[in-house]
Amino acid sequence: MSRQERSSWSTTIILLLCTLTVIVPLYVTVSMAFKTTKQSVDGNAFSLPAPFSLDGFREAWTLTGFPKAFLITTGVTAATVIGTILLGAFASYAISRNWNHRLFRWSFYYLLAAMFIPFPVLALPQIRLTGLAGLDNPGGVILLHIMFQLSFSVLLFTAFLRSIPAELEESARIDGASTWQTFWQLIFPLLAPMSATVGIFAFLASWNDFMMPSLITSDPSLQTLPVVQSIFQTQFSNNYNVAFASYLMAMAPAIIVYLFTQRWVMEGVTQGAVKG
Repeated sequence: MSRQERSSWSTTIILLLCTLTVIVPLYVTVSMAFKTTKQSVDGNAFSLPAPFSLDGFREAWTLTGFPKAFLITTGVTAATVIGTILLGAFASYAISRNWNHRLFRWSFYYLLAAMFIPFPVLALPQIRLTGLAGLDNPGGVILLHIMFQLSFSVLLFTAFLRSIPAELEESARIDGASTWQTFWQLIFPLLAPMSATVGIFAFLASWNDFMMPSLITSDPSLQTLPVVQSIFQTQFSNNYNVAFASYLMAMAPAIIVYLFTQRWVMEGVTQGAVKG
C-alpha cells in the first residue's frame, strides 16, 4: 500500500470516528426524547421508541416555560447577530481603509489579542460592571455577546475587505458619494457572503451560550434556554424522556440553521482565508 493510500485510509478512519462522536449522542437524544417514561428508564438508551410518544415534549414544554425562554433566547440571538454584523463591518471597514495609520493598525491587533481572553477570566469584573450599569438582564447579555464576537468578526471582515479593489470606492466618490453612502450602497452589499458567515457563527455562539447568561442575568424568569434547562434539571428527576425532549427542543433551531447555512460558512471562511 502506497503512502498516499495509507494517508487516505487514515483520513477516512478519523472522519468516521469524528462523525460517530456526533451521530451517536444525537441518536440517543432523539431516541430517548420520543420514549415514554417507562421506556426511558429501562436501561437501554440505544433501543428505538416503541411506541413513539410525545409526552416528554408536552411535559418539557410546560415544566420549563419553553415558549417564554424560547422568545427570550431568540431575541438575544437575533440582536447579537445583527449587532455583530453591523459593528464588525463598521470597524473592519475603518481599519482596512486606514491601515497605514498606526491607530487603526494597532486597534486591529488589540481586537485580535482579545480573541485569546476567554470570558471566564473576565467574568467577575463583567458581573460587577453590568450590575452597576443596570445591565444584569438580557440586554447586558446581548452587549457582551457582541463584544466577545467582535474580534473574530473583524478578522473575517478585514480579510475579505482587502480583496475589494479601492478603485470601486474611488469611482463612487468621483460620482459624489459620501463615505457613508459608499459603505452602505457599495461595500456592505459586497460583504454579503462574509456577513452570512459572521452571522451564523454569532448565532451558534449566542444560542448555545450557558455561562454568560447564567452569570449576568439576575432574574431567573428572563433566562435563556440553556440556563432554564439547568434550573429545571432537578425537576426532571428520572424522567429521562422529558430531559432529552427539552434538550432536543433547545438544540433543534441551531441544528436546523446550521444544516441550511453550512455552505455559506465554509465558503465565507475559505474566501476570507484565500483573499486575505
